[in-house]
Amino acid sequence: MLATGKAVKVSIYLSEGSTHQGAATYSSILDFLFFRGVAGATVLKGVAGFGADHHLHSSSLVDISDRLPLKIEFIETREKVEELLPMLEEMAGSGLIELQETEVAKAATHSSPGKTPASTHVKIEGKAQLMQIMIGESDQWKGRPLYEALVQTLRAHDLAGVTVYRGILGYGAHRRVHKDKPFHLSHDSTMMLSIIDTEEKLRAFLPIVEEMVEEGLVVLSAVDVIKYAPRTSEPDGDKGQP
Repeated sequence: MLATGKAVKVSIYLSEGSTHQGAATYSSILDFLFFRGVAGATVLKGVAGFGADHHLHSSSLVDISDRLPLKIEFIETREKVEELLPMLEEMAGSGLIELQETEVAKAATHSSPGKTPASTHVKIEGKAQLMQIMIGESDQWKGRPLYEALVQTLRAHDLAGVTVYRGILGYGAHRRVHKDKPFHLSHDSTMMLSIIDTEEKLRAFLPIVEEMVEEGLVVLSAVDVIKYAPRTSEPDGDKGQP
């Protein structure tokens, strides 16, 4: 967590359409910063601009460009920035990274002082719980896909991790068979979220699941964790949880 005093502000300038290992670069960088314990980061989207290619990019109601400029900003200690910089340079590709000396006049404080930051998540060994949430692909939560909202909420509540699976065949409470057909984009498939953490943390999260999931199935199962530890470096691919 940042303290008052000398720090470094990092600005990363990207094109909105740029990708890193198959995902949007800005999203990959944000995940990297989150899991490496950076105090906070913000993604800002430009409405017009040009870069090294000197092509002007702008947005309009008629033509929504995917080449608009994006800026990621975060503030950290000099030591932390130097630790992260090599990976950030690789992920940013042809983007521009700017470092600026700054001073933290007032440090942010946690709204829940006793909460453990995600970057120092305790290693799980032995007995744990598996939570599986089965919902429909078309289910919504406040105007967005429910499975996406659940993933964001799980991360915000410091759960160890979650993987989302998309069903290709099955049926549910309504006894309708749902099948994913080639060349046919179905929006009625089953989505399964799989989360492993301590029983205490999962049961504490259950009231939120009950509030968000109006129709679906939620199960808890006892599991033995053979190995789980926070990543010390960004892997080639995110293996997620079972």
